Amino acid sequence: MADPMKVSPTYEEDEDIKRPQHEDEDGKGGKLRSLRERRAGFFREHPRAKWIIAIVAILLLAGAAFVWHYYAVRESTDDAQIDGHIYPISARVSGTAVRVLHDDNDFVQKGDLLVELDPKDYEVAVDRAKADLANAQANAVAAHVGVPLTTTTSTGQLQAADAGLRAAQKEVEAAQARVQEAQANYDKAATDQKRMEQLVQKDEVSRQQYDAAVAAASAAKATLDAAGAAVASAEGRAAQAKAQADAAHTVPEQVRTMRAKAGAATAEVQRAQAALEQAELNMQYTKIVAPVTGILSKRNVEPGQVVQAGQPLFSIVDLDNIWVTANFKETQLKSMRPGQPVDISVDAYGHTYKGKVESIAGASGARFSLLPPENATGNYVKVVQRIPVRIEFDKDQDPKHMLRPGMSVEPTVFVK
Repeated sequence: MADPMKVSPTYEEDEDIKRPQHEDEDGKGGKLRSLRERRAGFFREHPRAKWIIAIVAILLLAGAAFVWHYYAVRESTDDAQIDGHIYPISARVSGTAVRVLHDDNDFVQKGDLLVELDPKDYEVAVDRAKADLANAQANAVAAHVGVPLTTTTSTGQLQAADAGLRAAQKEVEAAQARVQEAQANYDKAATDQKRMEQLVQKDEVSRQQYDAAVAAASAAKATLDAAGAAVASAEGRAAQAKAQADAAHTVPEQVRTMRAKAGAATAEVQRAQAALEQAELNMQYTKIVAPVTGILSKRNVEPGQVVQAGQPLFSIVDLDNIWVTANFKETQLKSMRPGQPVDISVDAYGHTYKGKVESIAGASGARFSLLPPENATGNYVKVVQRIPVRIEFDKDQDPKHMLRPGMSVEPTVFVK
């Protein structure tokens, strides 16, 4: 009788072969042969399978190569936005706003009138400056006319004084010559008188002849005294002429003084002209115009408001000059250079624009922060830094000015 505890051998069906479950058939080597036989049987039954597998492998390798090449020549970041110039518009003079012609989000052209201030005070200032200029010009004309008059008159006075001095000196010389002549006549007359006195005592000449000699001596003495007095008078006139000549020799100083006054008058004309130009500028500043073409924002003025010089009134965004500031990781800059082409995907519109790398910042964004990191403290954690890269748009891609500063974009730089 069979033992009930014995278990009959079971068989496992594998394809067309049945073998007991407890049999090994040469161990592992038999299993490998069986696996190869099954594979060979599969490829015999499906002869195209090996070609399909080969094609799939080739496609996978090609796809991997394509993906590697795609990302190897591109660098992109989502830390990027559109930037542009925002111009603050302020009043240059004080005044009352009488007209505000635009509002927020208005598109304005360069030179469009935005705000007009009350110009009456500045018109009065212009009229006053014109009057001051006319007065200064009249004074300058008078001063310049006086220079040649003073020069001519003073030169004539100087020449006359010099001539008078020379004439006085000649008179002195002539008077001195007459003194010498009178002195000689007196000496002769005195000698004749002494000789006559001796002869009259001897009765060799008549008394009448002696009296004539005495009279001649007295006359010669009077003539000598008169000649001396004439010399003193001539010397006095010469001294007076010399004083007049010395006074007349101050003519160059007088001419220089008049020329200096004329120069001061000319300078006053220039000062008055500058004051007039400033007054006219101030009157022009009462009309506040757009410095560039763009979109108005941040209106801060109302009609009737008293505006102070320097007070901000509007901000204007220049949409004709925008660019992208992309913060790339420092590890992405190895092959990045200015001039490389860029695809710029704008999140707001789902549209891709063309551009190129314009420049790479000189330092990381952290260096320009309010509190830059200080790694010298010892609490150092290495963090990949980001470097701002400026990307400019190609021309004529945004004729309707749809791009605005602050929009998020995703640039892709073709580095190879």
